[in-house]
Amino acid sequence: MHTQTHHLTSPATGTQRTLHSLHFGQTGHGQKIYIQASLHADELPGMLVAHHLRGLLTTLEDEGQLLGEVVLVPIANPIGLDQTVMFSQLGRFELASGENFNRHYPDFANAIVDTVAPLLTQDAGHNREVIRAAMREWLSQQPTVTELASLRNTLMRLACDADVVLDLHCDFEAAMHVYVETPYLEQVQPLAQTLGARAVLWAQSDSPTLCFDEALSGVWWRLRQRLHNHPIPLACMASTIELRGQTDVNHVQAHADAQAIVDFLIHRQVIVGTTSLPVAQCEATPLAGSQTLYAPHAGVISYHAEPGQLLTVGDVVADIVCPATALVTPVLAEVDGVLYARHIVRWACSGMDIGKIAGATAFKTGPLLSA
Repeated sequence: MHTQTHHLTSPATGTQRTLHSLHFGQTGHGQKIYIQASLHADELPGMLVAHHLRGLLTTLEDEGQLLGEVVLVPIANPIGLDQTVMFSQLGRFELASGENFNRHYPDFANAIVDTVAPLLTQDAGHNREVIRAAMREWLSQQPTVTELASLRNTLMRLACDADVVLDLHCDFEAAMHVYVETPYLEQVQPLAQTLGARAVLWAQSDSPTLCFDEALSGVWWRLRQRLHNHPIPLACMASTIELRGQTDVNHVQAHADAQAIVDFLIHRQVIVGTTSLPVAQCEATPLAGSQTLYAPHAGVISYHAEPGQLLTVGDVVADIVCPATALVTPVLAEVDGVLYARHIVRWACSGMDIGKIAGATAFKTGPLLSA
Protein backbone atom coordinates (compact mmCIF):
# COMPACT_ATOMS: atom_id res chain seq x y z
CA MET A 1 0.00 0.00 0.00
CA HIS A 2 1.08 3.54 -0.61
CA THR A 3 -0.64 6.76 0.41
CA GLN A 4 -1.17 9.85 -1.71
CA THR A 5 -1.90 13.25 -0.15
CA HIS A 6 -4.05 15.68 -2.13
CA HIS A 7 -4.09 19.35 -1.09
CA LEU A 8 -7.42 21.11 -1.53
CA THR A 9 -7.75 24.74 -2.50
CA SER A 10 -7.25 26.91 0.56
CA PRO A 11 -10.54 28.58 1.60
CA ALA A 12 -8.84 31.23 3.75
CA THR A 13 -5.40 32.54 4.59
CA GLY A 14 -3.58 30.13 6.88
CA THR A 15 -5.99 27.24 6.25
CA GLN A 16 -5.69 24.22 3.96
CA ARG A 17 -7.26 20.79 4.10
CA THR A 18 -5.94 17.57 2.60
CA LEU A 19 -7.47 14.39 1.23
CA HIS A 20 -5.71 11.03 1.59
CA SER A 21 -6.05 8.08 -0.81
CA LEU A 22 -4.71 4.58 -0.11
CA HIS A 23 -3.53 2.60 -3.13
CA PHE A 24 -3.31 -1.19 -3.20
CA GLY A 25 -2.03 -3.37 -6.07
CA GLN A 26 -0.41 -2.12 -9.25
CA THR A 27 -1.74 0.79 -11.27
CA GLY A 28 -2.83 -0.31 -14.72
CA HIS A 29 -2.89 -4.03 -13.89
CA GLY A 30 -6.31 -5.66 -13.94
CA GLN A 31 -9.53 -3.99 -12.91
CA LYS A 32 -9.48 -0.75 -10.95
CA ILE A 33 -11.77 -0.52 -7.93
CA TYR A 34 -12.46 2.81 -6.23
CA ILE A 35 -14.06 2.95 -2.77
CA GLN A 36 -14.75 6.09 -0.76
CA ALA A 37 -16.33 6.66 2.64
CA SER A 38 -18.49 9.39 4.14
CA LEU A 39 -18.86 11.90 1.33
CA HIS A 40 -21.67 13.05 3.61
CA ALA A 41 -19.36 13.57 6.56
CA ASP A 42 -22.04 12.96 9.21
CA GLU A 43 -22.53 9.41 7.88
CA LEU A 44 -19.87 7.53 9.82
CA PRO A 45 -20.34 3.77 9.20
CA GLY A 46 -18.37 3.99 5.95
CA MET A 47 -15.28 5.31 7.73
CA LEU A 48 -15.21 2.31 10.06
CA VAL A 49 -15.80 -0.07 7.14
CA ALA A 50 -12.89 1.64 5.35
CA HIS A 51 -10.72 1.03 8.43
CA HIS A 52 -11.47 -2.69 8.25
CA LEU A 53 -11.05 -2.75 4.47
CA ARG A 54 -7.62 -1.23 4.88
CA GLY A 55 -6.56 -4.12 7.09
CA LEU A 56 -8.03 -6.78 4.81
CA LEU A 57 -6.55 -5.25 1.65
CA THR A 58 -3.13 -4.84 3.25
CA THR A 59 -3.07 -8.54 4.09
CA LEU A 60 -4.29 -9.54 0.63
CA GLU A 61 -1.68 -7.37 -1.03
CA ASP A 62 1.10 -8.74 1.19
CA GLU A 63 0.03 -12.28 0.27
CA GLY A 64 -0.02 -11.49 -3.45
CA GLN A 65 -3.78 -12.03 -3.72
CA LEU A 66 -4.66 -8.76 -5.49
CA LEU A 67 -5.18 -9.15 -9.23
CA GLY A 68 -6.15 -5.53 -9.77
CA GLU A 69 -5.85 -2.08 -8.25
CA VAL A 70 -7.91 -0.82 -5.31
CA VAL A 71 -8.04 2.87 -4.37
CA LEU A 72 -9.54 3.53 -0.94
CA VAL A 73 -10.42 7.03 0.30
CA PRO A 74 -11.27 6.52 3.99
CA ILE A 75 -12.38 10.14 4.57
CA ALA A 76 -13.88 11.54 1.38
CA ASN A 77 -14.97 14.87 2.87
CA PRO A 78 -12.53 16.66 5.18
CA ILE A 79 -14.54 19.88 4.66
CA GLY A 80 -17.76 18.47 6.08
CA LEU A 81 -15.89 16.62 8.79
CA ASP A 82 -14.75 19.99 10.17
CA GLN A 83 -18.26 21.50 10.14
CA THR A 84 -18.98 20.82 13.81
CA VAL A 85 -21.41 23.18 15.53
CA MET A 86 -21.96 22.63 19.25
CA PHE A 87 -20.70 19.06 18.86
CA SER A 88 -23.17 18.32 16.04
CA GLN A 89 -21.75 17.22 12.70
CA LEU A 90 -23.14 19.16 9.72
CA GLY A 91 -21.64 17.08 6.96
CA ARG A 92 -24.28 16.92 4.23
CA PHE A 93 -24.16 20.50 2.95
CA GLU A 94 -21.17 22.83 2.66
CA LEU A 95 -21.76 25.78 4.94
CA ALA A 96 -20.09 28.26 2.56
CA SER A 97 -22.33 27.52 -0.44
CA GLY A 98 -25.24 25.52 0.95
CA GLU A 99 -24.54 22.84 -1.68
CA ASN A 100 -24.94 19.13 -1.06
CA PHE A 101 -21.52 17.47 -1.08
CA ASN A 102 -23.04 14.64 -3.18
CA ARG A 103 -24.51 16.73 -5.99
CA HIS A 104 -23.23 18.84 -8.91
CA TYR A 105 -20.74 16.36 -10.33
CA PRO A 106 -19.89 16.68 -14.04
CA ASP A 107 -22.06 15.50 -16.90
CA PHE A 108 -19.12 13.91 -18.70
CA ALA A 109 -21.17 12.80 -21.70
CA ASN A 110 -21.98 16.39 -22.65
CA ALA A 111 -18.52 17.57 -21.74
CA ILE A 112 -16.51 15.12 -23.87
CA VAL A 113 -18.82 13.88 -26.62
CA ASP A 114 -17.32 16.14 -29.29
CA THR A 115 -13.80 15.15 -28.24
CA VAL A 116 -14.32 11.39 -28.31
CA ALA A 117 -16.69 11.06 -31.28
CA PRO A 118 -14.01 11.22 -34.02
CA LEU A 119 -11.67 8.91 -32.09
CA LEU A 120 -14.02 5.95 -31.60
CA THR A 121 -13.69 2.72 -33.56
CA GLN A 122 -15.47 -0.63 -33.62
CA ASP A 123 -13.19 -1.86 -30.79
CA ALA A 124 -15.01 -1.51 -27.45
CA GLY A 125 -11.75 -1.76 -25.47
CA HIS A 126 -10.19 1.03 -27.48
CA ASN A 127 -13.28 3.17 -27.02
CA ARG A 128 -13.21 2.61 -23.26
CA GLU A 129 -9.66 3.96 -23.04
CA VAL A 130 -10.45 6.92 -25.31
CA ILE A 131 -13.37 7.92 -23.09
CA ARG A 132 -11.38 7.53 -19.88
CA ALA A 133 -8.51 9.59 -21.27
CA ALA A 134 -10.96 12.30 -22.31
CA MET A 135 -12.47 12.43 -18.81
CA ARG A 136 -9.04 12.73 -17.22
CA GLU A 137 -8.04 15.50 -19.63
CA TRP A 138 -11.31 17.40 -19.13
CA LEU A 139 -10.90 17.25 -15.34
CA SER A 140 -7.33 18.52 -15.60
CA GLN A 141 -8.60 21.63 -17.40
CA GLN A 142 -11.30 22.58 -14.87
CA PRO A 143 -10.74 25.55 -12.55
CA THR A 144 -10.83 24.70 -8.85
CA VAL A 145 -11.19 28.16 -7.36
CA THR A 146 -13.17 27.02 -4.31
CA GLU A 147 -12.35 24.36 -1.77
CA LEU A 148 -15.51 22.45 -2.66
CA ALA A 149 -14.66 22.52 -6.37
CA SER A 150 -11.20 21.15 -5.63
CA LEU A 151 -12.68 18.37 -3.48
CA ARG A 152 -15.09 17.31 -6.21
CA ASN A 153 -12.37 17.47 -8.86
CA THR A 154 -9.91 15.45 -6.77
CA LEU A 155 -12.44 12.70 -6.05
CA MET A 156 -13.42 12.56 -9.72
CA ARG A 157 -9.79 12.31 -10.86
CA LEU A 158 -9.23 9.40 -8.49
CA ALA A 159 -12.37 7.56 -9.62
CA CYS A 160 -13.12 8.41 -13.26
CA ASP A 161 -11.16 5.51 -14.79
CA ALA A 162 -12.37 2.84 -12.36
CA ASP A 163 -14.26 -0.30 -13.38
CA VAL A 164 -16.17 -0.34 -10.08
CA VAL A 165 -16.97 2.60 -7.79
CA LEU A 166 -18.46 2.06 -4.34
CA ASP A 167 -19.63 5.18 -2.51
CA LEU A 168 -20.23 4.32 1.16
CA HIS A 169 -23.08 6.25 2.81
CA CYS A 170 -25.81 5.57 5.37
CA ASP A 171 -29.33 6.83 6.09
CA PHE A 172 -30.84 8.02 9.38
CA GLU A 173 -32.15 4.63 10.57
CA ALA A 174 -32.15 2.02 7.86
CA ALA A 175 -31.71 -1.49 6.59
CA MET A 176 -28.78 -2.17 4.27
CA HIS A 177 -29.72 -0.91 0.81
CA VAL A 178 -28.06 -0.07 -2.49
CA TYR A 179 -28.66 2.49 -5.26
CA VAL A 180 -27.58 1.88 -8.86
CA GLU A 181 -28.36 3.14 -12.34
CA THR A 182 -30.65 0.87 -14.34
CA PRO A 183 -28.14 -0.37 -16.96
CA TYR A 184 -25.92 -1.78 -14.20
CA LEU A 185 -28.51 -3.91 -12.39
CA GLU A 186 -26.91 -7.17 -13.44
CA GLN A 187 -23.45 -6.00 -12.37
CA VAL A 188 -24.62 -4.80 -8.94
CA GLN A 189 -26.61 -7.91 -8.03
CA PRO A 190 -23.63 -9.90 -6.65
CA LEU A 191 -22.71 -6.93 -4.46
CA ALA A 192 -26.25 -6.71 -3.11
CA GLN A 193 -26.11 -10.41 -2.29
CA THR A 194 -22.78 -10.31 -0.45
CA LEU A 195 -23.95 -7.29 1.55
CA GLY A 196 -27.34 -8.83 2.34
CA ALA A 197 -29.14 -5.77 0.99
CA ARG A 198 -32.82 -5.51 1.89
CA ALA A 199 -33.51 -3.11 -1.00
CA VAL A 200 -31.84 -2.45 -4.36
CA LEU A 201 -33.16 0.77 -5.88
CA TRP A 202 -32.59 1.53 -9.54
CA ALA A 203 -33.11 4.62 -11.65
CA GLN A 204 -31.73 6.22 -14.80
CA SER A 205 -31.11 9.82 -13.82
CA ASP A 206 -31.86 12.81 -16.02
CA SER A 207 -31.07 15.23 -13.20
CA PRO A 208 -28.80 18.19 -14.03
CA THR A 209 -27.22 17.93 -10.54
CA LEU A 210 -25.63 14.49 -10.75
CA CYS A 211 -24.62 12.53 -7.68
CA PHE A 212 -21.08 11.20 -7.47
CA ASP A 213 -21.97 7.67 -8.60
CA GLU A 214 -24.33 8.85 -11.37
CA ALA A 215 -21.62 11.01 -12.92
CA LEU A 216 -19.29 8.00 -13.17
CA SER A 217 -21.73 5.35 -14.37
CA GLY A 218 -23.91 7.67 -16.45
CA VAL A 219 -21.26 8.77 -18.93
CA TRP A 220 -21.16 5.31 -20.47
CA TRP A 221 -24.86 4.77 -21.17
CA ARG A 222 -25.33 8.41 -22.18
CA LEU A 223 -22.53 8.17 -24.76
CA ARG A 224 -24.01 4.85 -25.92
CA GLN A 225 -27.26 6.64 -26.69
CA ARG A 226 -25.57 9.50 -28.54
CA LEU A 227 -22.85 7.54 -30.37
CA HIS A 228 -24.79 4.35 -31.00
CA ASN A 229 -22.82 3.41 -34.13
CA HIS A 230 -19.83 2.56 -31.95
CA PRO A 231 -19.55 -0.16 -29.28
CA ILE A 232 -19.28 1.56 -25.89
CA PRO A 233 -19.07 -0.70 -22.84
CA LEU A 234 -20.81 -0.14 -19.53
CA ALA A 235 -17.35 0.32 -18.09
CA CYS A 236 -18.03 1.75 -14.63
CA MET A 237 -20.45 0.05 -12.26
CA ALA A 238 -20.86 2.86 -9.72
CA SER A 239 -23.15 2.27 -6.76
CA THR A 240 -24.10 4.02 -3.55
CA ILE A 241 -24.14 1.64 -0.59
CA GLU A 242 -26.27 2.73 2.36
CA LEU A 243 -24.67 1.03 5.37
CA ARG A 244 -27.83 0.98 7.48
CA GLY A 245 -28.23 3.95 9.87
CA GLN A 246 -26.09 6.68 11.40
CA THR A 247 -25.70 4.89 14.73
CA ASP A 248 -24.82 1.50 13.19
CA VAL A 249 -21.13 2.02 13.89
CA ASN A 250 -19.42 -0.95 15.50
CA HIS A 251 -16.52 -3.24 14.70
CA VAL A 252 -18.60 -6.39 14.23
CA GLN A 253 -20.84 -4.93 11.53
CA ALA A 254 -18.03 -2.93 9.92
CA HIS A 255 -15.77 -5.96 9.60
CA ALA A 256 -18.62 -8.05 8.17
CA ASP A 257 -19.41 -5.30 5.63
CA ALA A 258 -15.73 -5.00 4.67
CA GLN A 259 -15.55 -8.76 4.19
CA ALA A 260 -18.72 -8.63 2.06
CA ILE A 261 -17.03 -6.08 -0.22
CA VAL A 262 -13.95 -8.32 -0.42
CA ASP A 263 -16.22 -11.26 -1.34
CA PHE A 264 -17.72 -9.16 -4.11
CA LEU A 265 -14.22 -8.36 -5.39
CA ILE A 266 -13.39 -12.07 -5.33
CA HIS A 267 -16.52 -12.65 -7.41
CA ARG A 268 -15.32 -9.91 -9.80
CA GLN A 269 -11.93 -11.68 -9.99
CA VAL A 270 -10.10 -8.69 -8.57
CA ILE A 271 -8.92 -10.82 -5.64
CA VAL A 272 -7.70 -14.42 -5.81
CA GLY A 273 -10.13 -16.92 -4.33
CA THR A 274 -13.54 -18.47 -4.62
CA THR A 275 -16.76 -17.45 -2.95
CA SER A 276 -20.39 -18.52 -3.15
CA LEU A 277 -22.96 -15.76 -3.31
CA PRO A 278 -25.56 -15.71 -0.54
CA VAL A 279 -29.21 -15.89 -1.49
CA ALA A 280 -30.59 -12.48 -2.47
CA GLN A 281 -32.60 -10.81 0.30
CA CYS A 282 -34.76 -8.77 -2.08
CA GLU A 283 -35.79 -8.09 -5.65
CA ALA A 284 -34.53 -4.88 -7.20
CA THR A 285 -37.21 -2.18 -7.37
CA PRO A 286 -37.48 1.20 -9.14
CA LEU A 287 -36.61 4.27 -7.12
CA ALA A 288 -39.70 5.77 -8.77
CA GLY A 289 -41.72 3.15 -6.89
CA SER A 290 -40.45 4.23 -3.47
CA GLN A 291 -43.13 5.72 -1.23
CA THR A 292 -41.93 8.62 0.89
CA LEU A 293 -43.92 8.86 4.12
CA TYR A 294 -44.79 12.34 5.36
CA ALA A 295 -46.00 13.59 8.72
CA PRO A 296 -49.51 15.07 8.26
CA HIS A 297 -48.99 17.46 11.18
CA ALA A 298 -46.48 18.23 13.88
CA GLY A 299 -46.07 15.80 16.74
CA VAL A 300 -44.14 13.00 18.38
CA ILE A 301 -43.32 10.10 16.05
CA SER A 302 -44.08 6.65 17.43
CA TYR A 303 -42.96 4.03 14.93
CA HIS A 304 -44.75 0.70 14.57
CA ALA A 305 -42.46 -0.66 11.82
CA GLU A 306 -38.74 -1.34 11.97
CA PRO A 307 -36.20 -0.81 9.17
CA GLY A 308 -36.11 -3.90 6.97
CA GLN A 309 -39.70 -4.87 7.81
CA LEU A 310 -41.90 -6.03 4.93
CA LEU A 311 -45.13 -4.03 4.78
CA THR A 312 -48.38 -4.26 2.86
CA VAL A 313 -50.78 -1.52 1.84
CA GLY A 314 -52.66 -0.23 4.87
CA ASP A 315 -50.10 -1.21 7.49
CA VAL A 316 -49.47 1.45 10.13
CA VAL A 317 -45.86 2.59 9.87
CA ALA A 318 -46.03 5.26 12.58
CA ASP A 319 -48.35 7.41 14.65
CA ILE A 320 -47.94 11.17 14.80
CA VAL A 321 -49.04 12.26 18.28
CA CYS A 322 -49.86 15.89 19.11
CA PRO A 323 -49.54 16.19 22.91
CA ALA A 324 -51.40 19.53 22.98
CA THR A 325 -54.60 18.29 21.31
CA ALA A 326 -54.38 14.50 21.86
CA LEU A 327 -54.65 14.08 18.08
CA VAL A 328 -53.12 10.76 16.98
CA THR A 329 -52.79 10.28 13.22
CA PRO A 330 -51.53 7.01 11.75
CA VAL A 331 -49.19 7.13 8.75
CA LEU A 332 -49.98 4.20 6.46
CA ALA A 333 -48.10 2.21 3.88
CA GLU A 334 -49.52 2.94 0.43
CA VAL A 335 -47.36 0.38 -1.38
CA ASP A 336 -46.26 -3.17 -0.63
CA GLY A 337 -42.55 -3.33 0.13
CA VAL A 338 -39.71 -3.03 2.61
CA LEU A 339 -39.39 -0.07 4.96
CA TYR A 340 -35.77 0.61 4.06
CA ALA A 341 -35.28 3.91 5.91
CA ARG A 342 -36.87 6.04 8.58
CA HIS A 343 -35.97 9.26 10.40
CA ILE A 344 -33.70 9.32 13.43
CA VAL A 345 -35.54 12.11 15.28
CA ARG A 346 -38.85 11.56 17.02
CA TRP A 347 -40.44 15.01 16.64
CA ALA A 348 -42.00 15.69 13.25
CA CYS A 349 -42.67 19.07 11.75
CA SER A 350 -45.70 19.17 9.48
CA GLY A 351 -44.84 17.62 6.12
CA MET A 352 -41.55 16.11 7.26
CA ASP A 353 -40.22 13.00 5.50
CA ILE A 354 -40.31 10.26 8.13
CA GLY A 355 -39.63 7.10 6.11
CA LYS A 356 -39.39 5.29 2.78
CA ILE A 357 -40.85 2.04 1.46
CA ALA A 358 -39.40 0.25 -1.57
CA GLY A 359 -42.40 -0.47 -3.80
CA ALA A 360 -42.20 -2.59 -6.95
CA THR A 361 -44.25 -0.38 -9.28
CA ALA A 362 -42.99 2.99 -10.50
CA PHE A 363 -45.40 5.87 -9.94
CA LYS A 364 -43.22 8.97 -9.45
CA THR A 365 -41.76 11.28 -12.05
CA GLY A 366 -39.28 14.13 -11.91
CA PRO A 367 -36.34 14.33 -9.48
CA LEU A 368 -36.24 11.26 -7.27
CA LEU A 369 -33.60 12.32 -4.74
CA SER A 370 -33.72 15.08 -2.14
CA ALA A 371 -31.52 18.16 -2.49
